[in-house]
Amino acid sequence: MDYVETYRELGYAVVPGVFTPAELAELAAAFDRVHDEAMSHPKSYRHQNVLYRTSRDAKLGRIVRLVQWPSYLHPVLQRYRTDPRIGDILAPLIGRDVKQIINQLHWKPQGAAMAEFGYHQDIRFRRPRSAYRDPEVNYVQTGIAIDAHTAGSGAMTVLPRSHLLGELDMKISGSVAQTALEEDDLTRLGLDPKDVVSLYMAPGDVALWHLDLLHGSGPNRIAPDRRFYINGYVRADACDRGEWAFKGGKPCALGEPVLVHYEDLHTRPGPYDVDED
Repeated sequence: MDYVETYRELGYAVVPGVFTPAELAELAAAFDRVHDEAMSHPKSYRHQNVLYRTSRDAKLGRIVRLVQWPSYLHPVLQRYRTDPRIGDILAPLIGRDVKQIINQLHWKPQGAAMAEFGYHQDIRFRRPRSAYRDPEVNYVQTGIAIDAHTAGSGAMTVLPRSHLLGELDMKISGSVAQTALEEDDLTRLGLDPKDVVSLYMAPGDVALWHLDLLHGSGPNRIAPDRRFYINGYVRADACDRGEWAFKGGKPCALGEPVLVHYEDLHTRPGPYDVDED
């Protein structure tokens, strides 16, 4: 079974060995630069679509959780978000005219008390819903593993075939990034936690998952870090928002920021500090 069949049947797939060790070293160095930028600000910080999200951890103190849209500032990250290999992976699923609505770097520091993501479906973040048409067939989430993703390092956990259930009425209060990974969240939906699997990845692998797939991730207990470069894509004619990624399969550069998720982009572009979680 190839990755397209696997994705459609299970709601996720892993394409192994897409990026080389040399390319991963380049990406890891970009992660380090962005991490330093985030920590140079006294709080979480926003400028236009770029958001540095930091938190106060009970064990480690201030940590970086994620950064949104660093590709506006970093050519290396811009290049990999539109790498032709990513375009080729996406093409059988959503074609070659593609926009992007997610561009994020994620960190899981070793030993952080709350570097988790509770079970959720990414469809919950597609707001306003009127701007995102037929999400079940037009959207694909991807992630490049910079480090090994294992059970001990906080690999993503997924419920196979849960994308076939459609959007569920999940009672989530607050941020999923500040929610522990709990089996009870599945049992309340009538689902069996024993069906959950871990999405193990080697550095350089690319994961794909459906917007309706139930997934989350636990803490990193064993690795120095667990980094993930997440990019979410959409068939261009199915979305009124987002930055172009590929036109006719050819990579698109970023220019002046356009409306993606930050509703106040044009009225309050920043820069300004943001309260931490």
